[in-house]
Amino acid sequence: MSMMQEFKEFAVKGNVIDLAVGVIIGAAFGKIVDSVVSDLILPLVGAVVGKIDFSNLFIVLGTVPPGTASTLDALKKAGVPVFAYGNFITVAVNFLILAFIIFIMVKQINRLKRNEPAPAVVDAPTPEDIVLLREIRDSLSVRK
Repeated sequence: MSMMQEFKEFAVKGNVIDLAVGVIIGAAFGKIVDSVVSDLILPLVGAVVGKIDFSNLFIVLGTVPPGTASTLDALKKAGVPVFAYGNFITVAVNFLILAFIIFIMVKQINRLKRNEPAPAVVDAPTPEDIVLLREIRDSLSVRK
């Protein structure tokens, strides 16, 4: 079997297609969570803590050229090395929220699976010749 044929069999299997759909939906879901964190949660946390903008928390690790603004974007554009721990906080909060949402989803799916009734086992009808053979056997065993 050639490598292309093996790849074709692998690529058209249901698991690979399901995985691709999952990755695409996961990427879109990640953008939603990122927006929830950066646009809704972090501003609320910043308001409670004291108007902190997490995206601009950083430590300058090099010399700042004269006339460069002391914002993270300006320093990065100027090529100044910065330790941007505020961005890390944002990403960590994104991860925690995403992990919690996935945990809730998996928990609910497992709960729904446990509540589903087991499929009823339907016995296949016994073929007529087997029924006749059993009747003959039973009538012969009574005569003994």
